[in-house]
Amino acid sequence: MHLIITDAWLAKSRAVHLSGPQLVLAALALSLSLMVVAAGLYHWVFLKGAREGWPVIGALVKLVVKDEFEQRDRFMRENLDAMARKLGEMQAKMAQLESLGERVSGLAGISPPDLKGPPPGQGGALVSVKPLSMQELQATLADLDRLTAERTDVMTLIESRLFDQKIKTMMVPTQQPVLAGNLGSAFGWRIDPFTGGQALHTGLDFQAEPGTPILAAAGGVVVAQEFHAAYGNMVEIDHGNALITRYAHAAKVWVKKGDLIKRGQKIAEVGTTGRSTGPHLHFEVLLQGVPQNPQKFLTAGQNLAPAKALQAQAGPTKPTGVVQR
Repeated sequence: MHLIITDAWLAKSRAVHLSGPQLVLAALALSLSLMVVAAGLYHWVFLKGAREGWPVIGALVKLVVKDEFEQRDRFMRENLDAMARKLGEMQAKMAQLESLGERVSGLAGISPPDLKGPPPGQGGALVSVKPLSMQELQATLADLDRLTAERTDVMTLIESRLFDQKIKTMMVPTQQPVLAGNLGSAFGWRIDPFTGGQALHTGLDFQAEPGTPILAAAGGVVVAQEFHAAYGNMVEIDHGNALITRYAHAAKVWVKKGDLIKRGQKIAEVGTTGRSTGPHLHFEVLLQGVPQNPQKFLTAGQNLAPAKALQAQAGPTKPTGVVQR
């Protein structure tokens, strides 16, 4: 590329030859120069105009700043609205949790002071909507966090109480001790099969085939496993609270003194040892050493699901003759 440079009066001229690379470098240098000049002009005009209060520049700067603040406010408002909607959902779930806690606390037999009833009803026509501020949102979240901590403590108390009740239920002898048997002699006065005189029968007799499993009526600890002249092979289980069950006339015993027993666990097999006229289980319930009617306990547990499931698995059995002790 050839350039001819002359002075103002065209008296002198000079020819300059530029190659391809030189031309590119010259274009880049010119572009950079223009960018520096533009940046400097922007810096000088806008900043100087803003400081000295030039009308046009000041209005333009205010417009740019206002638009930036509006975008920031709109972004914050959208986020606050989303958080407020989420907070509303959390409050609705908390109200459901309060209602559930009230019902469950009744089942547990406790009445926490902060669960006195459902929250008061609210409603009415919607007149205006005031968006939540950041301070109001933070205060509401703090209240919700405090309420959640309180409900957690209440639920922990309810869980502990229900667990205690479950343990107590598992320790009450309501499990049928022989599933594949029929009730023979009941609790109370009867004619003794050996003497022919009137005598008190202190338990229930369950007729069953020899070898039929004998199940623990409740969980507990074996406190006696021995041969007794009247009861034959006998097992006694302590269920706590001075409550003991006795299983007599067993052919074979599967537990020993000191064993920890679960409800429904097989502890022995039906036999006719001791003072017995035939194979059966003699079952007693003693409270503080005083014989109680076992039928009251068994009747209370007739609707328990575990007992029904075991009865369904056992199925019907062939009845045997009535036997007594």
